[in-house]
Amino acid sequence: MKSIGDSNQDMLALLEVVVGIKNELFHIREHFQPLLKGEIYLNGEQVCDMLHISKRTLQQYRDDGLIPFIKLERKILFRESDIVKVLEENYKR
Repeated sequence: MKSIGDSNQDMLALLEVVVGIKNELFHIREHFQPLLKGEIYLNGEQVCDMLHISKRTLQQYRDDGLIPFIKLERKILFRESDIVKVLEENYKR
């Protein structure tokens, strides 16, 4: 039975696999949001990108009570379902 590390090619292949796994984990962390009780929570930057608005406009929407939000310590989060609901309620044909 051949053990890992008998040649440089084996080590390079193993290193390549480890780097591939690391890149996949970075991709998952960057593009997927964890669910909390089936709900996706977004930060302010993500909401601004979704609605194509500035941070200041988002702040005004919060101040005016147009968009519900959750404040944990200094972190402000928005439920994705709340954002969709606001958009649907204000849709004009």
